[in-house]
Amino acid sequence: MLYLVATPIGNLGDISQRALETLRAVDLVASEDTRKTGLLLKHFDIKKPQLSFYEHNEKRAGPKIIEALQDGKTVALVTSAGTPGISDPGFTLVRDAVEAGIQVTMIPGPSAVIMAVVLSGLPAHSFTFRGFPPHKGGPRRRFLGVDQHSPHTLVFYESPHRLTRFLEDALVVYGDRQAAVTNDLTKLFETINRGSLSELLAMFQAAEPRGEYTVVIAGKNDDDDLSPAGETEGGDSDE
Repeated sequence: MLYLVATPIGNLGDISQRALETLRAVDLVASEDTRKTGLLLKHFDIKKPQLSFYEHNEKRAGPKIIEALQDGKTVALVTSAGTPGISDPGFTLVRDAVEAGIQVTMIPGPSAVIMAVVLSGLPAHSFTFRGFPPHKGGPRRRFLGVDQHSPHTLVFYESPHRLTRFLEDALVVYGDRQAAVTNDLTKLFETINRGSLSELLAMFQAAEPRGEYTVVIAGKNDDDDLSPAGETEGGDSDE
């Protein structure tokens, strides 16, 4: 059996009883970051062998996990924080396990996507999660432009050193829509900044962003005055 185990995105008190019971019961823990998972396991006095499973070794580590599962071992897959498979490793392992006839289940729990959408104050009944956008300006604007006319609330992940450039491009592509930028969710200094894209851009231009961000942007409505998502000279210079 393969268990996908959601782990806290900040506050360790958010881990579920089922997650702890599963981590204590399995034979092996497949971890995106063995150091971070090791700290989590130590905090709850759980001693289990770990196997590294992250974006750049999936092709090597995946078959080892499948082999262990086929040998009758139970494996828990965890990421650095949150729900496996949501902008984190997990999809390929689930696919391969299903194809191999291995039973897969999930221990649900924390997700920054869901928390950010609910706290944004924007419509939560229908939303599109887009994950991390491309790093460079031109590809990023094309990426954003795919959803330019979507009526659904949009959700993105972004790193601190690209956040302001992301907000700049979102303002160009979507117009000055309402949005929310969340950071350090469930932690002591949790922040949810709400406002128009131009207001949020000015805010983060004035203060250096820190940490990983989840950005929620309102979908298009009939009153939006949108400009086409175009290219600007030198727009691919982001790193």
